[in-house]
Amino acid sequence: MSGARAPQPWQPLPKGEVTGTDWSLPGSIEGADPYLAWAEADHFEGYRLGEGLAAQPRWLPIIIELHPGFGIQDLLQASDIKWLQVPKAYLLLPGLRFCTARARKGFFKEMRKRSDLAGIVRRYELGLPVEEHTGPLTDPALPGDAVPPCPDRVGGKVIGIIDGGLAMANAAFLKPDGQPRVRHFWRQDEFDGPHGPGMGRHLRSRLDPRRAGPTPSVMGYGHELTAADIRAAMDRFTRNGAVDEDDLYDYLQCWDLKHPVNHGTVVASLAAGPWLATARMSSAAHTPDMTPSHDEASRAPLIAVQLDWSNVIDTSGGAMNVSVLDALMFILNRVTADAKLVVNISWGTLAGPHDGTSVLEAAIDHLIALCTPERLQVFIPAGNGYQDRTHVNRTLLPGGNAAELHWHIQPDDRTQSFLELWLGDPDLPEEALQDIRIEVTLPGGQVLEPMTVGNAGCWPSTTAPQLALVFPRKTALGRHGTCALLALCPTASLHPEDRLAPAGVWQVKVHNGGLNPVVLDAYVERDDVAQGTYTGARQSAMLDRFYDTSGNIDSFIDHPDNPTPIRRGGVFNSIGTGQRSVSVGGIRFASSAFDPAARYSPRLPDPDASRLPQRDGVKKVPDELAVSDESTALWGVLGAGSRSGSSVRMYGTSCAAPQIARERL
Repeated sequence: MSGARAPQPWQPLPKGEVTGTDWSLPGSIEGADPYLAWAEADHFEGYRLGEGLAAQPRWLPIIIELHPGFGIQDLLQASDIKWLQVPKAYLLLPGLRFCTARARKGFFKEMRKRSDLAGIVRRYELGLPVEEHTGPLTDPALPGDAVPPCPDRVGGKVIGIIDGGLAMANAAFLKPDGQPRVRHFWRQDEFDGPHGPGMGRHLRSRLDPRRAGPTPSVMGYGHELTAADIRAAMDRFTRNGAVDEDDLYDYLQCWDLKHPVNHGTVVASLAAGPWLATARMSSAAHTPDMTPSHDEASRAPLIAVQLDWSNVIDTSGGAMNVSVLDALMFILNRVTADAKLVVNISWGTLAGPHDGTSVLEAAIDHLIALCTPERLQVFIPAGNGYQDRTHVNRTLLPGGNAAELHWHIQPDDRTQSFLELWLGDPDLPEEALQDIRIEVTLPGGQVLEPMTVGNAGCWPSTTAPQLALVFPRKTALGRHGTCALLALCPTASLHPEDRLAPAGVWQVKVHNGGLNPVVLDAYVERDDVAQGTYTGARQSAMLDRFYDTSGNIDSFIDHPDNPTPIRRGGVFNSIGTGQRSVSVGGIRFASSAFDPAARYSPRLPDPDASRLPQRDGVKKVPDELAVSDESTALWGVLGAGSRSGSSVRMYGTSCAAPQIARERL
């Protein structure tokens, strides 16, 4: 005789060893970053040092937003470099309210006990890389400091590239006289490659600054090469009039540039290379003319930032917020006050508020406002997850049926999985969320007790959790409503001691026992494998019997009469929903009569625009469109390969954004 299993209780979150925060205390999760709470509950197992060694970070990279009326100098005066270190780049702009920092336990302790510091810091998010962990900055900002001078600031029209894997010596980025157009190249990583799990090295050595370049004083970490440095290295490996690029990149310790394809090289060539993307395309009515472009972008100076390789291998974006904001500030510190700067950031993830209020999006909007749109323009791809079943939209009616989400976690997934449940908006009374409860059922049928707002817990134990649910009233991840985070351990590992979550279909029920309808947007975080890497990641997705997976010609868009809660509309790059940045979707060069849009890209207009209500400010359509596929059958566009003269094909809205950036220059 068998019966339903009794719901099991959630166990309290532990006291964090790195921050000293007791996450089980009432109010400890309010306004906090739930990913930080999970990282400490999980003992930072999701942040691996090299090839599977235990993570023991002492300094945490964070991104900070200050309250209106406060600036970076106020933060410096209220803190101590023993436990909070801010790069000097953030001293550049008066009135700036966003920065990154390296924080130790003392910062979190002072935030808990000092109202003056808490009155300056509005919110902060974790930005920890998954490989070698961060240490202190080499030359952090002190109260009263000014930004260090740069003798070689770039003026006029300038293109900034923030990406991974830019072959700075490629002929596509050289002037006619052979001088590099890349005036400044900052690589954020500080350790030699190869990078990522499975790459064969357990511990890495630090980069040699005599080869990789010195640490830029404005940032306090990483390595910078100027155009003169790049040219000198090229001359060193020029034989019979040709540069040996293999030996060059070995010398510069750019191990990953030995791959024939690098995302950043393709993107940079589309933004500033010799050809327009469409010049090398064909259709029934058009043959490629292969004529080099002579537009301003093909001659403009470049400032490039190679994101820390942890951003490349960790597609969930764990370190992206800190890395991208630091990259933007580095570029701004390398141009003159009157430069016209166009920056392309072909990067992003899937989860987040999608209303422009994440810390990074708010920071980008703030920078554009301070610099003015005439001086700074930022272009971001709309995302490639339109068909990936990572978004659920449902209105929870009072007394109505619970929203039942079926989340498929794949077997043999070596990385963690995350589900964000966004609830409410500015027009909804705060008390409307008091009667929301979330119930989780594991594969196999084990039910966990329903959790209400203001609570958090892990399971099956505090010391060895497989999962956690963090459900605050207010979250650091956005400004409107709240977000409940469900975090899971990997489902597979090569290390027998690792904690694993069960693979299969997880059921998440969200009940509304209150008097007001509440809009739910559930976003599965990105968890795929980036090009040229191997991490063992496997993307999870939602399941629903009404979702059309037939592959028929009209099955790739949402239909208002389809009752499935899984909606393509609302799937969008998590850093591309700001008010001042420009998001770019993809279309086909030779479009079919039925559908000109690239299958993976958000659409303009939205086929599901009539679906109401929506959370306030949620962005569902791109601002601009550009070609990212040659045709229905031939996906992608041609761009520069890692070696001079080579061409590679790459698809995605990452290829669309730099083309619009090029036009806007």
